[in-house]
Amino acid sequence: MKIKKALHTFINILFWCIVAVIAGLAVLVLIYGHDLPDYKKLATYTPPVATRLYASDGSLLIEYAEERRVFIDFEDMPKQLVNAFVAAEDQHFWSHPGIDILGIIRASVNNGMRILGFNTKFTGASTITQQVAKNFFLTSDRTISRKVKEAILALRLERSFSKEHIMTLYLNEIFLGARAYGVGSAALMYFNKPVKDLTLSECAFLASLPKAPNDRNRAEDRRNYVLRRMVDDRYITKQEAVAAMAEPLNINSGFTAQMEMDFQYFAEDVRRKLLDKIGRDTLYNGGLYIKTTIVPEYQRAAAAALAKELDAFNKNKPENAPKLQGAIIAMNPHTGRVLAMTGGRSFVESSFNRATQAYRQIGSTIKPFVYLSALEKGYSPESLILDAPIVGWRENNKEWKPENYDRKFLGNIPLRFSLETSRNVPTVRLVEQIGVPTAIETAQRFGVYPKDIKSSQLNESLALGSGETTLEKLVLGYSAFINGGRVIKPKMIDYIEDRYGKVIDGAPSVQIDWDESLLPPVTEEKSEPLSDAQSLYQIVSILQGAVERGTGKQARVYGHTIAGKTGTTNQVKDVWFVGFSKDLIAGVYLGYDIPKPLGPGAGSHMAARVFADFMKVALENESNQPFPVPDGMTFMRVNRNNGVAAVQDPSGVIINEVFKPGQKPNPLQTSEKHNTKPMVGGIF
Repeated sequence: MKIKKALHTFINILFWCIVAVIAGLAVLVLIYGHDLPDYKKLATYTPPVATRLYASDGSLLIEYAEERRVFIDFEDMPKQLVNAFVAAEDQHFWSHPGIDILGIIRASVNNGMRILGFNTKFTGASTITQQVAKNFFLTSDRTISRKVKEAILALRLERSFSKEHIMTLYLNEIFLGARAYGVGSAALMYFNKPVKDLTLSECAFLASLPKAPNDRNRAEDRRNYVLRRMVDDRYITKQEAVAAMAEPLNINSGFTAQMEMDFQYFAEDVRRKLLDKIGRDTLYNGGLYIKTTIVPEYQRAAAAALAKELDAFNKNKPENAPKLQGAIIAMNPHTGRVLAMTGGRSFVESSFNRATQAYRQIGSTIKPFVYLSALEKGYSPESLILDAPIVGWRENNKEWKPENYDRKFLGNIPLRFSLETSRNVPTVRLVEQIGVPTAIETAQRFGVYPKDIKSSQLNESLALGSGETTLEKLVLGYSAFINGGRVIKPKMIDYIEDRYGKVIDGAPSVQIDWDESLLPPVTEEKSEPLSDAQSLYQIVSILQGAVERGTGKQARVYGHTIAGKTGTTNQVKDVWFVGFSKDLIAGVYLGYDIPKPLGPGAGSHMAARVFADFMKVALENESNQPFPVPDGMTFMRVNRNNGVAAVQDPSGVIINEVFKPGQKPNPLQTSEKHNTKPMVGGIF
């Protein structure tokens, strides 16, 4: 009877305890359950996702994100990755209703014993579902009210969504260190691979991170703990665990998949443009796929060529002295696609992009536009210009003494010879003949100089390169020489897709959709050519000569047809070279950020060397492609010194000259007045 009575008493106590617990839970639900967040919106979960920038070959350049995140669907999660997180975080995940009663009891006992002084650790009992509730809707405050709300939300989430959906939310939202949110981003950050390629060892490592995401001093120990838990839960065998424990953790240096330094100037230029175009939120949280124009092989070659020249120049300079800076940019001259860009010696030292942001005097690189003006007016490449001292010439109320770099004068020389050897004095005379506005207008027409130059600012020195522009604008202007005289804009992005793969800017292919009317699609009209094809080809031919036998010899690339022009400003403060093959153009600039003379031995040959080093790599696997010749042109062999037909004057260097219809070599009697001996002089 006593046993029966005791059992009855125990049952009554247990009953009323259960009633009390239920009543207590009901009160808590009434208190905390009426103003909980709307969890149903998680049915269409669209988290902020990192925008990713890719090179033209599909390789990843950089991510733009406030939180690094790559969304992964449950069916794309490796099975062992899911198992690793379940074993490490919530072993009863697949069976509990949102909260783990046994886990709560175990945690209560352990924590109670800890309070009473026993050597046990404080433990928690949060399930994966509760962590989802906390991560999406609640704070991390250690309060009873937060824990109650968390439990209520967890129960409601379990009633509304499948376990797979809850696991998807969890694995895409959880913070795993290194600014990585979710397993997709963490796999890239730590191992530079997508989740589908993770090994068992790497899955276990990621599952070890939620407890202490920024502490990787015990990375292998914690990975091994997760592997042992997976064995206990029968997800893997002991043999599999041992093999995984033996695998070294090749975590990316610095725990971040940083883009190569070579690409940072280009990526930053893209970022600035996108920030203005699509806004910060879309750029950093929209999960965009951005396919850029950059060619990694070209980019590395450009960066290496520039660094080689800058390092050689700077190596003997004092540590605290200003360092020579520079830039290089390469494009497809027909489309404007930027294939390589480096804006300085170190992005870490300075993010200022000297290819696109630095306005500098361009020196003799302006001359091809001046000479093109003359060709457009009917001059031929062999028209003679006087190379003789200009005496008493004043400009802007100041006496100006134009002189050649060698301080010599050659008398009457052909237009080609003058440009190939970049002589200043005959260029000044040519500007006087065609008119300053005409000479400068050509540079404006080609986008090198701005169109809003005041008439009072038009002068001969501006036509000799005292005006300022950027390397990018100069390269775009030169591109028109070989693309049919077309205006092009720099293109750095081929196309952009949103997170769902829909193209929102540009096009990944040349396919054009027809509209419902079945009429042909409207195509964009090409602009009128900036100049006639024959004049453009004559300039290209002369610039080819400048590389083969003029001031641009350092830019020669064996086995390839190259044209280009050097440029040097007064006192050699800035040096330039812009050159091109048939389908590739590149420009190089070197100078100090605060302009000052580069010193003895410096000159445009330095920029030409950078160009050549780059082009040797870029054209290594390309066959030689001569520049296409327009219809109606005639080639004749002439004496380079005087423009007389070679059959009449075979002395000296004989070249193959190109003439428009009606043009011809100079008559011999004209050349007889030519003084073949240099006129030495430095006093005007």
